[in-house]
Amino acid sequence: MLLVFLFVCVGWLTMPGDTEVVTSFKETCPEFFFRETPPRIGHTHAYMVPICQRYRNQYRYATLYDQANRIPIYSAYIYNPGTAKRPNNWMVEPQLVDLSLQPEMASEGSLLKRFRATQAELRYSQAVLQDYKNLTGYNRGHLNPNSHQPDLDAKKATFTLTNIVPQYIKLNGGSWNNYEQQTMQSNTQGCRETFAVVGAVPGNNYIAGGRVNKPSYLWSAACCYVNNNHLRSWAIIAANDKDRVEELTLGQLEEELAELYQEDSISLFHGDCPR
Repeated sequence: MLLVFLFVCVGWLTMPGDTEVVTSFKETCPEFFFRETPPRIGHTHAYMVPICQRYRNQYRYATLYDQANRIPIYSAYIYNPGTAKRPNNWMVEPQLVDLSLQPEMASEGSLLKRFRATQAELRYSQAVLQDYKNLTGYNRGHLNPNSHQPDLDAKKATFTLTNIVPQYIKLNGGSWNNYEQQTMQSNTQGCRETFAVVGAVPGNNYIAGGRVNKPSYLWSAACCYVNNNHLRSWAIIAANDKDRVEELTLGQLEEELAELYQEDSISLFHGDCPR
């Protein structure tokens, strides 16, 4: 089994530089992780690409992207909901096509016309809008939801295909949405700063003729500073074919994910976060 750690980029992707596709979260955008510590998970897929998601010359959140399955394994961000309107324009990651391209996310049309990338190169490197058309029972599910971001630009940055997975439509609009909108608001009362990590467990089924993996499970965890001497955490997991979420402690989620990812142990946050 080829073990790839979440904070390491492999093969031809290991190129230095202050770019959106990066070699290390800790060197480029550590601010999105509790105590600047990315999740520690071993994984069996070879092409795990760390992305510091950049929009309008600012890092907005961090995503570990699985190029083999064309889905994110997780997105990590700071919970800071705002009232700006919901965007609707989708973008892609130019540097997944070629590291010499711009580090800012861009629309498919802009990438193909302005930067002269080919449709074949784009489709090879990541999911495209066509992959999510004409789905039955599933739709585009954000890992980092736009509703958890503070302003219009931050919300727009969540509308990239590197931040979404095929999600069971009733779950996306039901129990998962209730967690995003209601439970997170309730759980963060009194929190000074809340760090969130939301992820997907690759499954055995695909959409778009086998191009994009349909996750078997979705999960979410948070760790917040209540004050300098007190921390709080919580977590959920959901099978991606039912409208139901299970509330867990952080420690319980890490144990369950270790079984699902078939790893000895998993750590989603720095050890100071209560399990």
